[in-house]
Amino acid sequence: MRVLVQRVRQGAVHVGGETVARIGSGVVLLVGVTHTDTPAEAEWLAKKVAHLRIFEDEAGKMNRSLKDVGGEALVVSQFTLYADPYEGRRPSFIHAAPPEHARPLIERFADALRAEGVPVQMGVFGAHMLVEIHNDGPVTIWLERAAPEPPASGRS
Repeated sequence: MRVLVQRVRQGAVHVGGETVARIGSGVVLLVGVTHTDTPAEAEWLAKKVAHLRIFEDEAGKMNRSLKDVGGEALVVSQFTLYADPYEGRRPSFIHAAPPEHARPLIERFADALRAEGVPVQMGVFGAHMLVEIHNDGPVTIWLERAAPEPPASGRS
């Protein structure tokens, strides 16, 4: 599973000219699922998002989590996070999970966020959505279950 976290002042999803979800201060979460993902990844990532310290404290340091600030989350499924654009000119989406595998994991992710005490709104799975993101900072963070290897210099 991949989650692109964007700290926002507000966010919304519109489908067919109607607003189907809207949040104030918090995070917009673009979530992609691959074939091998399990509920364990969904739960781990939800907990990570809820406790990730990306909101500023009184000193202006990013020391507060979504839970600390009482923020909201807007979960939007996005299979294009698993695009493979390296061969030819049209991206392949072979690494994106099919809907019957992805939908339950997106819902599990949202439910796990709710279990952490985060108010959650959702986009419409499989719909053509207009996603409104008022990125604050901007702060955008890429999350996956497996952390990337540290640089050779050993810097952390």
